[in-house]
Amino acid sequence: MVVENWVPMDGDTFVTSDGFIMNTFGYEHPGAQLFAFLKYIPAKYKDMFNVEMLERTWMYKQTELFRAEKLYTAKNYQTFIEAFRKNFPDYLFYDENRGKEIIAAPLNRIEEVFIPRNRLVWLQNLSVRDELQNKALDLVELISNESGVATSDLGLHGSLALNMHAPHSDIDLVVYGTDNFRHVEAAIERLVNSAKLSYIVGNRLDAARKFQGRYFGKIYMYNATRQFEEVVVKFGQYRYTPLMSVRFQALVDSDRETMYRPATYKISGYKPLDVASELSAEKVPTQVVSNIGCYRNIAKQGMEIKVSGRLEKVESTLNGQVFYQVVVGSATSEEEYIWPVSI
Repeated sequence: MVVENWVPMDGDTFVTSDGFIMNTFGYEHPGAQLFAFLKYIPAKYKDMFNVEMLERTWMYKQTELFRAEKLYTAKNYQTFIEAFRKNFPDYLFYDENRGKEIIAAPLNRIEEVFIPRNRLVWLQNLSVRDELQNKALDLVELISNESGVATSDLGLHGSLALNMHAPHSDIDLVVYGTDNFRHVEAAIERLVNSAKLSYIVGNRLDAARKFQGRYFGKIYMYNATRQFEEVVVKFGQYRYTPLMSVRFQALVDSDRETMYRPATYKISGYKPLDVASELSAEKVPTQVVSNIGCYRNIAKQGMEIKVSGRLEKVESTLNGQVFYQVVVGSATSEEEYIWPVSI
């Protein structure tokens, strides 16, 4: 794929000239760099990244790859930043709108791009496929037929998309668009009820999200990416000022954008859970934004949630309008979360 023709969307995977395999994060990016998180680390760089690694390794072409045991902890993110600062400083970007340094790959170091919807087309057109690849296509067809969502609005992610999977790898699917995601979500529930699929529920977040399950013994999962026309905010449109940590309970007013990353929960009825979280009326947040993927789509409209996160002042750089939000996944604390009260 020609990088120059690429419009980065959350969850796109790319390989850099240094051999790092990274996933695009979000939809707002500075001009010459791309906000991303590090997924796979070449073996020759393993000792530079002082985090616990999974025992399993992957092979991309001729390169052996390692992956952090925990990708999304605040401690690991800061460790990654330190490693990049020391060894690959051009993978960092100081975002003046957020007042902090963020991992961001230089566009001129990106050599290959794997877009989920394109990788599904690649797999469909593959002349010789293995068992897992065939299972993935069968599952896509089943979900498409049941949901009415065209396969052109579905995609393939993870090791299958990079053609570096093993027989026990997961089937990692992407659904493009808000309405399409809700149709797929409802279709999967029907397929589970008819015993054509099953859910995997390992904890209460799994029970809330219902995003993973089994299909003929193979683990599948699915997540959402915005359609191009659903991306309305551009980099630099807002300035974010962190204020304090808060713990509170609130009502979800809208779940329209809770399936994305970042996930946005519109809220009302802010109730502090401790004295330190009491706020003046003008600072009461109107939304919760999660940068942590496991808190996507865990609460529907009308549900109560408990939240621990970082209160931010958000100011429009276009008209000066101000509102407040709480960020879960600020990379400053391991004690940030969203919990549905009923789960």
